[in-house]
Amino acid sequence: MNHQPQLNPETKSMNNNSDEPNDPLLMDHEADGIKELDNNLPRWWVWLFYLSIIFAFIYMGYYHVFHIGKLQAAEYETEWKQGEAIKVAALTKFEATLGSLTPSKDSTVLNQGAQVYTTYCSPCHRPDGGGLVGPNLTDDYWIHGSNYVDNLKTIINGVPEKGMLTWKGILKPSDIQAVASYIYTLRGTKPPNPKLPENLQQAPTGPSPFE
Repeated sequence: MNHQPQLNPETKSMNNNSDEPNDPLLMDHEADGIKELDNNLPRWWVWLFYLSIIFAFIYMGYYHVFHIGKLQAAEYETEWKQGEAIKVAALTKFEATLGSLTPSKDSTVLNQGAQVYTTYCSPCHRPDGGGLVGPNLTDDYWIHGSNYVDNLKTIINGVPEKGMLTWKGILKPSDIQAVASYIYTLRGTKPPNPKLPENLQQAPTGPSPFE
């Protein structure tokens, strides 16, 4: 005599085509003949859900109710002020030593200066230093002083009345010294079609009557 294997209640419920409303594991609805089992969620998932609710209340109280912690905007403001203080201190120290600085001949520093020059200076002075909107950097005539320290001061303070930015709030002291050293190497070079020295520029005569 053949004996049929005994099925557990869950397997029996899924294999039985007849409705069994009293089976606690089956939901009251089905789709395409598929019935959904009402299994309990895993214990770890339930506890994770409860812990996330607890964390949300703690977070809200800590940051938004009692204002113990700083929000992201306040954290940014604090770190920005700290960064500005470090920048000002570094620039102040750098400016205090300007008189003793000389052009660097180190290839690494000059390569760094070339990169800074190409990025920030060449749009006005041309990549070869021949001058465009800004003056020619390869001749012997310098509007704001020809020695290295004068060049550093010009870069640091800029020439706002002529459109040159004040770079001390943008470039680091090491970048300023590097780009000034690189510009120093451009002196005496002969770029094609350079801009005339500033002492030979035609003086402005005002608008033409034909304009």
